[in-house]
Amino acid sequence: MVHEHKQEVKKAQAIVTFSETTSFTGVLRFKETLKIQGKFTGTIDAKAGELIVDKGAVVKADSINVTSITIYGTVHAPIRAEDKIDLYTGAQVHGDLVAGRLRIADGVVFEGKCSMIDADKEVEIFSRPTAEIKAEFRRLNE
Repeated sequence: MVHEHKQEVKKAQAIVTFSETTSFTGVLRFKETLKIQGKFTGTIDAKAGELIVDKGAVVKADSINVTSITIYGTVHAPIRAEDKIDLYTGAQVHGDLVAGRLRIADGVVFEGKCSMIDADKEVEIFSRPTAEIKAEFRRLNE
């Protein structure tokens, strides 16, 4: 009997990069990952995308709406990230932030307000039967 082993191969995620010499003005929409190393001015609307603003990059936007954003460079824009915003050392961010999670490293310049998205809004903590909760507490105390 021959056994076949199925091996799942994860496709490497493609990252589109605007290099240091790229200067773009307009509206950006994307679904995967975009890395900006140059200059961008306009609007970024990528609710299903991840944005990386690299060191030395300058982004000036009316708004940025993404799943997640990682910033090493300079951003002048209000940012909404459904998942997370990561600001790393050297980043300069001027604008209000709305995110599910926020991480700010030492050495970041940030001017604006932060609001957190309540990701657990739909979770009902009292939906478990009382007997199940009591049984779990008994196991923990044994």
